[in-house]
Amino acid sequence: MKIVVAELVAAEPTVPDFSHEKKLLKAGARLVAGVDEAGRGPLAGPVVVAAVRLDPRRIPDGLNDSKKLTAEQREALYEEIVATADVAIVSAPPSDILTLNIRGATLAAMTRAVRALPRPVDRVLVDGRDIPPGLPCEGIALIGGDGRSVSIAAASIVAKVTRDRMCKIMDCDAPHFGFAGHKGYSTAAHLTALNAHGPCRHHREEFAPVAALLVTQTTILAAG
Repeated sequence: MKIVVAELVAAEPTVPDFSHEKKLLKAGARLVAGVDEAGRGPLAGPVVVAAVRLDPRRIPDGLNDSKKLTAEQREALYEEIVATADVAIVSAPPSDILTLNIRGATLAAMTRAVRALPRPVDRVLVDGRDIPPGLPCEGIALIGGDGRSVSIAAASIVAKVTRDRMCKIMDCDAPHFGFAGHKGYSTAAHLTALNAHGPCRHHREEFAPVAALLVTQTTILAAG
């Protein structure tokens, strides 16, 4: 399978557009999807991946890298995206991350998301440098893709909104950690709660400082 990695160039627009998709469609592709993830860096919670195939005639206005949008903007765009596009969402829980590592779990979830789209696509634009193994079609890696392609930007929004909603559920399950606020990232408040209560089932065991606390707990139990 052909793999292409596209570097960011200065001539490209500062907001994502449909130009990468148009080039692929002009070259013979029928359906093009964008893929992105949310949550690779946190100490807790799943990594969430979305695959989105936009309808060229109904592209929502204001699509951008999810990190450049407010929560309210993301929520509104999420509703537009799921109402007008083909969307698939896959999450990899901490157990998958422990087994496959964060990179492996993310790439595996990307492949599953593409395969879960309601209509098979024949090209996939992927944010970053890595092409997920096992894709059912050609993959094109776009470095900084969520700021270059509206399909990837849409996927980043869907993944981010979905993961934020999952963090609110995690917060209900373990309210003393404050997952709804910090989303599992290593903020001072999260680290304080982690040191006070120890890891919960939502934490990623191999991520420091979670791993360090688990080693300490094991040492204490062995000494006792």
